[in-house]
Amino acid sequence: MFGKFSRRHFAKLAGFSALGMASPAKPADDAARPARQAPASFPDGFIWGTATSAYQIEGAVNEDGRGRSIWDTFAHTPGKIGDRSTADRANDHYHRYKEDVGLIKELGAKAYRFSIAWPRVFPQGTGAPNPKGLDFYDRLVDELLKNGIEPFATLYHWDLPQALQDRLGGWRSSETSRAFADYAGHVAERLSDRVKSFFTVNEVGRFVNFGYGWGIDAPGLKLPQGKLNQVHHNVALGHGLAVQAIRAKGRAGTKVGPAENIAACLPAIATPENIRAAEIATRELNASFLGVVLTGKYTDGFLSYTGKNAPKFTDDELKIIASPNDFVGLNIYAPQYYVVAIDKAPGFKVLPFPTSFPHMNVDWLRIGPETAYWVPRLAAKVWNIDTIYISENGTSADDKIAADGNVYDLDRIMYLRNYLAQLQRATSEGVPVRGYFLWSLMDNFEWIYGFEKRFGLYRVDFDTQRRIPKLSVSFYRDVIARNAIGA
Repeated sequence: MFGKFSRRHFAKLAGFSALGMASPAKPADDAARPARQAPASFPDGFIWGTATSAYQIEGAVNEDGRGRSIWDTFAHTPGKIGDRSTADRANDHYHRYKEDVGLIKELGAKAYRFSIAWPRVFPQGTGAPNPKGLDFYDRLVDELLKNGIEPFATLYHWDLPQALQDRLGGWRSSETSRAFADYAGHVAERLSDRVKSFFTVNEVGRFVNFGYGWGIDAPGLKLPQGKLNQVHHNVALGHGLAVQAIRAKGRAGTKVGPAENIAACLPAIATPENIRAAEIATRELNASFLGVVLTGKYTDGFLSYTGKNAPKFTDDELKIIASPNDFVGLNIYAPQYYVVAIDKAPGFKVLPFPTSFPHMNVDWLRIGPETAYWVPRLAAKVWNIDTIYISENGTSADDKIAADGNVYDLDRIMYLRNYLAQLQRATSEGVPVRGYFLWSLMDNFEWIYGFEKRFGLYRVDFDTQRRIPKLSVSFYRDVIARNAIGA
């Protein structure tokens, strides 16, 4: 099953399925050669960072009062994880965070996106907070700031307290939405004196569909479509309530927004009509979360398609869901849909991927560098967004240790160079991308794949916990130093 289903597989998202270069002549002399132009750079103040999540790296699942999460339960269920591992220890980041902050500093990165484990803060999901729950994040934030690294905190990266799943059915209930807001407000009150930016929920399109619809991720449910759409709505409501709680409890100037693995819709050919079709597809195939969050309503196309399976909601809920965001995080990996225009509803046609389409060392991660150009461009246009972060982008790679002890991950460098060149193209045209968080700082527990897939800049030996810089560390350090992709 693990080869069949991908980390970001969206064939059912929102219910819609539906080079010959001649060598240039050599100049007769140097005088005839045109002056080489310096490569374009990213905007001044562009934020370069890296990212991780709590369950994937922290370990220490039974320490200092942490409660159980749905991923603890799921990973310990036989047959759910490809290599039969769990994240009980993972990267032992809980004890090695100072060493890991040192890795970020070594990169030259000025920002770090990490997630806070809800069950560390509220072991039962609600009720009395665990006195030690935020102590670790206090120490982590202080260590980051001491090293000149800006903290960006994610409040939900899939590790729902198991108690809420048992008691309420997790995100099946709007009571979980309210519990999330209480947790978000508590964290903001404690940390927003130092953490200025909070992501609410991460990758709704993944954790709802995979966890509640297809049984692939925690909590492993297979709900009918109507109930699955209601889960989507409840998560959107939780986001809106959390935004309100952070504004109420956080310090003045605290910024907040979602991080979503947007359904990446690209024009197959960049003609005006196909670009317009990609705009329509972006709006419709992201209607169940980003659309309602950024506009305060579900599109007519979404409601028509879902019909009797449409989520139930009130006008007051839509107002809460549409609470203003300060930024939008977009997680970008692979192109998911190439589209062309058609002259009937819905105005676009999704093209099938040929079997020969190139991909990285996991089938779902197709190589489409133009994704980094079109996705933020289209999102900014469709929803009038003025601040975008690429909250995740990266790749697994064939990260073997060479005979000389080094890791020459040229495949990752190829991927990053091409994606970042396209992102640089976007910012040079005024697309409002303000920062980039590379996934991931180091190899970690890659959900249903366990430790089999490696996305890190640093290779981790999970037996010894030794961190080894890969060649991509040097590449990314150079990009950050120059604020540009070299020619």
